[in-house]
Amino acid sequence: MPTNILRRPSRRPHSVLTPSPPAPATSPHPVALNNPSSGQNPRLRRLRKDLRASAIDGGMFNLMVGMGETYLPAFVLAMGLGEIAAGMVVSIPLLVGATLQLVSPWAVARLGSYRSWVTLCAATQGCAFLPLAAMAWHGRTTGWELAELLGVYVAASLYWGAGLAAGPAWNSWMETVIPLRVRASFFAWRSRLGQAGLLLGFVGGGLLLDSARKQGQVLPMFALLFTIAAVCRLVSARYLARHSERPIAPDAQQHVSIGELCRRIGAGRGERVLLFFLAMQWAVQISGPYFNPYMLGQIRISYFDYMLLMAASFCGKIVALPACGKLAYRFGTDRLLLIGAIGIFPLAGMWLYADDFPEMLLLQFVGGVTWAAYELATLLTFFERVRSQERTSILTLFNFLHSAALVAGSLVGGLFLQTLGKNPEAYLALFALSSIVRAGVLAWMWLALRTPHTSPATTPPVPASSVPQPS
Repeated sequence: MPTNILRRPSRRPHSVLTPSPPAPATSPHPVALNNPSSGQNPRLRRLRKDLRASAIDGGMFNLMVGMGETYLPAFVLAMGLGEIAAGMVVSIPLLVGATLQLVSPWAVARLGSYRSWVTLCAATQGCAFLPLAAMAWHGRTTGWELAELLGVYVAASLYWGAGLAAGPAWNSWMETVIPLRVRASFFAWRSRLGQAGLLLGFVGGGLLLDSARKQGQVLPMFALLFTIAAVCRLVSARYLARHSERPIAPDAQQHVSIGELCRRIGAGRGERVLLFFLAMQWAVQISGPYFNPYMLGQIRISYFDYMLLMAASFCGKIVALPACGKLAYRFGTDRLLLIGAIGIFPLAGMWLYADDFPEMLLLQFVGGVTWAAYELATLLTFFERVRSQERTSILTLFNFLHSAALVAGSLVGGLFLQTLGKNPEAYLALFALSSIVRAGVLAWMWLALRTPHTSPATTPPVPASSVPQPS
C-alpha cells in the first residue's frame, strides 16, 4: 500500500461546482497524521493496519465479483434457462435482497457493532455461492427447468440481500475508521486495487470457461468458479473482522422514514442527489441487464472474446481512477459526478456503431473510464451529503429504492424485447432507448442540482480544498 496516502496535501485550490461551507480537513488522529516523527504512535499504527485490512478486503471482494457475480447471467444461459431469465437474474433477486436488507439498522442496533454485522453479512454472502456451485456440479435436468431457475433466484437473492445489508453499516463504520483528510485518496487507490482484482477474477474465469467449453465441461467449471468466489468472500470477511471499531453510542444512529426522506428531497436539501442516482440507475438498467444475453445469445461471441470485452472495461477503470481522485481533489465531488454522468449517457447507444470487435473493445474501455468517475463520485457523495447519524438508515432505504429502480428499468427493457422480438436489431434499439432516457435524466440533473443544497451533513460537504491529493 502506498505510504504517502497519509501525507498532508501541499496545496488548497479553489472549489467547486456547488458551493459549500469551508470545512477543515480534520482527522480522528491529528497527532499521528501530522507529525512525521510519530511513526511509533499507536493510533498511526492502528490506522495503517486498518488501511491494509480494508485494501485486502476490497481486493478479495472484487475477486469474488469477477469470478462469481459477473458470470451469473452466463451461468443461467449455460443452464438453458433463457435470455430473459439471464437478464433478470441481476434484477428480481436484487429487489428481494434489498427487501431483506431493510433489517440492517435494527440488526446494527441489536448487536451494538458495525463490525459484527458487516462481517456476518459478508460471510453469508460468500456462502450463497455454495448452492449455485452444487447446481452447476449436478448439471441440467430435463423437466426441472422451473425448479432450477427458482433455485438460482433464491441463492442470488440471499447473495444480494447479504451484500446490500452490509453496505450501509460499512459506510457508517468506515467514516469512523478512515480519516477525512485521506479518505478520497485512499478510496480512489482502494477502488483501483479492487478493479485490478475484479479484472484478475474475470479474466481467470473467462479463460477457464473458454477452455471448459472446448471440452464440453462448462457447468463443472462454473461449480469451480463459484466455489473459489465463496472462498474469496470468506477471506474478505476475515479481514473485515480485523478492522478497529469505536463503541457505538446509544443515540449514534437516528431513524429516517421514507416519508421524511422524500420530504427532504422535495425541499431541495442535500439528499436530492440520491434521487438523481435512482433515476440514472433506472435509465441504465433499461439496457444494462441485456448486454450479456446480446453478447452470448445473439451475436454469439466466445467466452474468450466476452472476457476481453469485460476486461477492457475494467482496464479503463484502473487507468482512470487516479485521475478521478485528482479531479475530486481539485474541483470537488460534484464536478466529478457531472463528468461521469455526461460520459455514461451515450454509451449504450454507441453500440449501434460498434460493428467490429476492436470497436467494441474501444467502447468498453471508454465506458470503464466514465463509469470510474461516476462510481467514485457516488461513493464520496454518500460521505458528504448524508448525515453520519442517519447514514445507516438512509442508505438502507436507498438500497431498497435503488433496487426497485433497477428492477423497473429491467422490466421496461424486457417488455421492449418481448414486443419487438429477441433479435439483434431489437437489442440495438433497446440500447438506443436507454441512452435517450439517460440524456433526459442528465438534463434534469443539470437543472435540479445546480442550486446549493440547504442542509449539509453533520460534517459539512467536503470542498475540493479539503480533499487530499492522491498518491
